[in-house]
Amino acid sequence: MKSITILIADDEAEIADLIELHLEKEGYRCIKVADGQEAISTVQSHSIDLAILDIMMPKLNGYEATRQIRAQHHLPIIFLSAKATDLDKITGLVSGADDYVTKPFNPMELVARVNAQLRRSKQFNQPMQANKLALEAGGLVIYPEERTLFLYGKPIELTPKEFDILYLLASYPKKVYSAENIFQQVWGDAYYEGSNTVMVHIRTLRKKLGEDIHKNKLIKTVWGVGYTFNG
Repeated sequence: MKSITILIADDEAEIADLIELHLEKEGYRCIKVADGQEAISTVQSHSIDLAILDIMMPKLNGYEATRQIRAQHHLPIIFLSAKATDLDKITGLVSGADDYVTKPFNPMELVARVNAQLRRSKQFNQPMQANKLALEAGGLVIYPEERTLFLYGKPIELTPKEFDILYLLASYPKKVYSAENIFQQVWGDAYYEGSNTVMVHIRTLRKKLGEDIHKNKLIKTVWGVGYTFNG
């Protein structure tokens, strides 16, 4: 059975050691690095199942490291940062992270979040008959297995969470999802700031889909209720 390898990228050695201690108790193998550039190199040279990244790191910050990792890999990423405002968390999630934990943190809570992200990743990557079928609507074609999509034949680059939101809505056209429901299904959590996070993701998703120039909006707002796919 393949062992699960987790990357810990933090320039504070004491924190990295603490995380490693608790994750190894769970049976995970850990690789520790101290800067963003080394984090990218490690993901490229090793089989990493999940990454825990600090945001304020030397050489390359967590945002940029995530952007470069996301260009080629779809592993779960958890930000661990002392930046603790709601805006910081939203920025982290919008930049491509799957979860955001603030310092100081409870090591057992972090382990629980790691376990949750790995479960979700495993469930999504299991081959299912439904995943082999492309979704087509309103000039949009979504290939869930490859996690790619095309709008009128043009490829559209989305972050993992933007893709998950769009795929969720497109899978059940006309069904209305509240922001809280979207957050719970896509992130697998129930943050009190979830509504704002979903709103920001929907806004950037609409911009990438060109809804400011196309008359037929694919994502429709049902005021006071939530969002629905209008393909």
